[in-house]
Amino acid sequence: EESMMADFMKIFEEFGGMKDQDPASAEVQDQVRKLQSFINEHFYKCSNEILSGLGKMYAGGGEFTENINKMGGEGTAEFTHRAIQIYCG
Repeated sequence: EESMMADFMKIFEEFGGMKDQDPASAEVQDQVRKLQSFINEHFYKCSNEILSGLGKMYAGGGEFTENINKMGGEGTAEFTHRAIQIYCG
């Protein structure tokens, strides 16, 4: 389970490396798809509606935001949120 969580957090680290890109770019949108697939596979069924709600939580401050920004650098949680909102349209 530890390695699964490490893999999950690595996805946010990768988002952090993309922060200088347009959140609507194909690469960033593929990363959102990767996040959704990971959640589907390891946690629970993650519809676009659920994913959109998660995105809001990621950027909403508190523990989620802190942990994501710790992995990807300052602003990663907000960037991930923007990318998710575009993906969920």
